[in-house]
Amino acid sequence: MAIKFQYNKTSLQMLEKQLKVRTRTLPIIKSKESALRMEVKKCKDDLVRLERELEEGINHHESMFALWNEFNPELVRIKDVHLTVRKIAGTRIPILDKVDFEVAKFSLFSQPGWYYDGINILQGLAHAAILVEFTTAKLQLLEKARKKTTQKVNLFEKVQIPGYEDAIRKIKRFMEDEENLSKSSQKILKSLLEKRETDKQEEAEL
Repeated sequence: MAIKFQYNKTSLQMLEKQLKVRTRTLPIIKSKESALRMEVKKCKDDLVRLERELEEGINHHESMFALWNEFNPELVRIKDVHLTVRKIAGTRIPILDKVDFEVAKFSLFSQPGWYYDGINILQGLAHAAILVEFTTAKLQLLEKARKKTTQKVNLFEKVQIPGYEDAIRKIKRFMEDEENLSKSSQKILKSLLEKRETDKQEEAEL
């Protein structure tokens, strides 16, 4: 990224101000990036665990496959999903609080006795599946925030800060050269004036 600047004091002050802001902000962004990395790792571990638990839950009830053919899945439906939003390392993340299920009325006399257990099992598996979906969405949001923060760290650390430092060096070098040239010119002018004065005095003496 090319830093636009002019070779003067005003431009130098503006660049120094911008550099100061970025130098102060960089440790904060790095800290945020580190926190997001930890949250991403934790979320990945949670997702692996939840997916394993869901799979184990499905496998555990696979032996009841013949009974499930008798079960009416329309008895249970999701009524509502309760969410809260929590800030994790400065990123707003939806968190699953609870799931409300609605169970349709059915006759205890015309249905098998294990129906109540079937309803509980189905609710448990549905809740586990929803939790997996929410954790996946949470991971995607955290990954996106982490990538964005890493890009900002790299921009500050590898592009902008070195760019501002280089521009400041160039302006200072130019101003020093200009000052030295001015001093040299003044010395030469002073020498010429002194020589001219000396020559006048010598002519007057003659």
